[in-house]
Amino acid sequence: MLQAADITGMVLAGGQGSRMGGIDKGLQLFRGQALASQAWQRLAPQVGSIAINANRHLDTYRSWGAPVWSDAADPEAFAGPLAGFLSGLSHCTSDYLCTVACDTPLFPQDLVARLAKGLREAQADIAMAAGPEGDGRVRNQPVFCLIKTELRPALLEFMQQGGRKIDAWTASQRSTVVRFDQPGDDPRAFFNINTLQELQQLETLATSAKP
Repeated sequence: MLQAADITGMVLAGGQGSRMGGIDKGLQLFRGQALASQAWQRLAPQVGSIAINANRHLDTYRSWGAPVWSDAADPEAFAGPLAGFLSGLSHCTSDYLCTVACDTPLFPQDLVARLAKGLREAQADIAMAAGPEGDGRVRNQPVFCLIKTELRPALLEFMQQGGRKIDAWTASQRSTVVRFDQPGDDPRAFFNINTLQELQQLETLATSAKP
C-alpha cells in the first residue's frame, strides 16, 4: 500500500501570472495569507516531504522553510506546469511526486490519499484529479497529479520534442482519473484563481462554509 512517506508534495508557484498582470500569483493574499503558503500547509500533512516550485522571489518562498525548486531549463521562460513537474521529478528522492496548484487553495484535504488509491486500483503510473469548477461542470484538473518519479526520462523526452500540455503527456502514459465530485466533496475544491476578481470572489465564497 502506498504510504504518505513515499510521496513528495510540490506546490506549483512558478507561473508567469499573465492574467494577473504578471504579478507573482503565489504571493497574493487569500484569508490574509499567501496563496502558495496556504497550499503548502494544506498539502504538507498529506505527504512525507514537501517543496515549492517557484521561479522568482525565491528568498521569500525559502523563508517559509520548504525547499524551493526552480524550473530546470530557463526559469525566465515560464515554460508552464510541465517544467515544474520536471523540476520536481528531478529533485525529489521519493518514489512518487504529488503536484498541486498554488492558485487553488481549497483543494481536498484527502487529495493525496484518494489519488494514491486510484493509482493503485488502476495499476497506473499517473493519477489525475477531476472535479467541479466554478460552473459546476466536472473537468480534469491536470496540475493535481500523483506521478511515479521513474517517469522523469519520459517527461524530459516529451518536453525536448516540444511538448508543453499536461494532458498530452499523461495521455501517453499509463494514467487514470480520480473524480472528486462525490457526496460530501466540496464543490469549491478546484475553484481556480486566474484574476484578482476571481481571488475576491473565492474569498467571499469561502466565508459561506468551512473548506
